[in-house]
Amino acid sequence: MALSHEMKIYGGIKLYTGTASPELALKVAEYLGETLCERDIIEFPNENLFVKLRTSVRGQDVYVIQHTAAPVHRNLMELLILLQTLHLDSAARVTAVVPYLCYGRSDKKDQPRVPITARLVADMIESAGADRYMTLDPHSFQVQGFFSIPGDVLNAQYLLITHVNQHLRAQLHDPVVVTVDLGYAKKGRNFAAGIDAPIAFIEKRRLANDAKAQALTIIGDVEDRDVVLVDDEVDTGGSIIQAVNLVKENGARRVYVAFIHPIFSVNAAERLAALPVSEYITTDSVPLSPEKRAVLGDRLTVQSVAPLIGEVIRRAHEGRSVGQLFNE
Repeated sequence: MALSHEMKIYGGIKLYTGTASPELALKVAEYLGETLCERDIIEFPNENLFVKLRTSVRGQDVYVIQHTAAPVHRNLMELLILLQTLHLDSAARVTAVVPYLCYGRSDKKDQPRVPITARLVADMIESAGADRYMTLDPHSFQVQGFFSIPGDVLNAQYLLITHVNQHLRAQLHDPVVVTVDLGYAKKGRNFAAGIDAPIAFIEKRRLANDAKAQALTIIGDVEDRDVVLVDDEVDTGGSIIQAVNLVKENGARRVYVAFIHPIFSVNAAERLAALPVSEYITTDSVPLSPEKRAVLGDRLTVQSVAPLIGEVIRRAHEGRSVGQLFNE
């Protein structure tokens, strides 16, 4: 049987974005040598959203790039409506590219009478018409099991590791990688191996059903060492504040903070700016406003995930291995 009969053939790459990730989507389009497809997104006075495509996507391989950080429910609904619109217009394949996936922390029933909202979000994305999904560094990798459709869960940590190795490693004094909590231990070990440094852990305990947690102690040695604190995301900044204060109390020298998703809720940027941190290293999975960038000034370094997403889109479209990107 001919190869063309064995494989499902898709048309060209078509890139769409909602109102959440236009800058990142444009960078991805530039990497691929494509243009963003035009669409109309209208909000009616009753806050209902309406989406209309400017051109047909019949038979095409379509990718919707949209993070679901704040405003969470507006961005999530835009994503879902875009996916359904593309599905109903007979796209050959629709992929939801979600750099930051909301509700990632609601991934289990850890107490009575609570939902598993991450599973609900996965179900909605699938029901809306997505044939595949793509996301970066979810809070828990078990969310992969919530999707029945195939997808790519990408690790952008190597971008942070590369920056540390190229711009900081030579000047770091006896460096140690410290994870903000034990839940990030495995990824923290990978980070430590990537910069050839030992690792330590902060043990903390969440005390209530809110964003607050109490840092308790350090497992490992940070005295008279430069510390690289690592985590997957920074929301209110509370965990980072506790972690920075704890390592400094235990004799750390300079402190650097590396994380994937800059959520920066409320006044997080201002709170972080007050800390004795030499540099904050993050990505553009979630866009930062000029105001928040200005608060952190030249202590903020943002690595773009656009080449990573663009290359994975290209490989997915061409049916080539994504694992080879990471030597897997």
